[in-house]
Amino acid sequence: MPFRLTVLVLGALLTLPVQANPARPGGDTTTTKTGANAFSMPSANLSFDKRLDFSVGNSFFRNPWIAAPATTDARDGLGPLFNTNACQSCHIKDGRGHPPAFAGDNAVSMLVRLSVPAAETEQHRAYLRTLGVVPHPVYGGQLQDMSIPGAVPEGRVNIHYTTETVRFDDGSTVELRRPHLLIDNPGYGEPGAQLMTSARIAPPMIGLGLLEAIRESDLLVREDPDDENNDGIRGHANRVWDNAQEATVIGRFGWKAGQPNLRQQNAGAFAGDMGLTSGLAPADDCTSAQRCEHYPDGGKPEVSDDILDSVTFYSQHLAVPARRHLDDPNVQAGKQLFLALGCAGCHTPSYTTGEHESPALSGQRIYPYTDLLLHDMGEDLADNRPEFSASGREWRTPPLWGLGYTGEVAGESARYLHDGRARTLLEAVLWHGGEAAAARNRVLSASAGEREQLIAFLESL
Repeated sequence: MPFRLTVLVLGALLTLPVQANPARPGGDTTTTKTGANAFSMPSANLSFDKRLDFSVGNSFFRNPWIAAPATTDARDGLGPLFNTNACQSCHIKDGRGHPPAFAGDNAVSMLVRLSVPAAETEQHRAYLRTLGVVPHPVYGGQLQDMSIPGAVPEGRVNIHYTTETVRFDDGSTVELRRPHLLIDNPGYGEPGAQLMTSARIAPPMIGLGLLEAIRESDLLVREDPDDENNDGIRGHANRVWDNAQEATVIGRFGWKAGQPNLRQQNAGAFAGDMGLTSGLAPADDCTSAQRCEHYPDGGKPEVSDDILDSVTFYSQHLAVPARRHLDDPNVQAGKQLFLALGCAGCHTPSYTTGEHESPALSGQRIYPYTDLLLHDMGEDLADNRPEFSASGREWRTPPLWGLGYTGEVAGESARYLHDGRARTLLEAVLWHGGEAAAARNRVLSASAGEREQLIAFLESL
């Protein structure tokens, strides 16, 4: 069947409602800012006093922390092992990170998760219940490639690529890069053959509070782990540990939806990325083998509840930029292709947020294009590292809002997918497999013009 006819047939059969192309994907929170700082604006509906709170959180997000002891006791305690000294160093201009650009380049905006297979022991069962993984006994749950003076970094991230060619039905080709991760100069001995790794770039920060405000019922209603509707899509929520509630809840944040809310996500980043403890994460990622207790700390905890609250408020209220080019015929055609290809089966276009502790985020009609559920993306994208109920082939559907601003914010370093292997949106699409393989194959049969229309739609988001 010719592809254009297939599009018409699939469009007619599509059961999801066709969403309008709203210019304000974040509802009343949407910003009209463009350019390099498009991801760094507060929610447009914040009051003046709440904008001041946003600015306070921004200062702690942006400014560096230092090693203890120091005269600046509000920002000391960095390390002794860490990946960066400031949140902004990973989330560049509040946007996405990128992998090292060349051998020996700093991996500051990409981290490597670590774990080992679980054994049938009580300790390992406790790890799986509360952490979702079993940390490496020496290197912990995250490779920390920097350290304060006197301490030894855990190693250095080294990524190289092999290339492979994908051919479209019309004869044109695209070259894809397959990453291969190595850990050079391990500082505490060889990690061993059981080490499992997962390279992940920092995701964009926009709209996170709105995602937090989506009703749980609106996410769970989209679960279909047994594919009862026979559409080939088997999404399910991750079930993760909430430290504050001391209970298992659904996950929303992180590449595998391993965190339940932004406060815990931020506490985990302080602990893992910067070696800073908080009331919610009272231990950093140092293990007993690394003897971190011999180095000075910044107090117990190093990140006060007030600072954690301020950073959480900031991360909740980074606004989504307004969409552009909605009336362009290519964008309109690309939207219909997006729906007909089946992309909306995971990238759910729209929700109305429920009640949130921040009134600015409550009751907003938003268009994030995600279901926040886990999906099997195939062997090519697999990290083979389970996390809570996520398998080694599953990833959370990433939101698509803001894609059209990525190049402006990140510049030439803009990269896509969890490990930044894709240099373009088309490359990212072509890496889709597993539950998305059928949609990817339809893209392979599309004409060059239809592919351009699809990308035009994605860049309008």
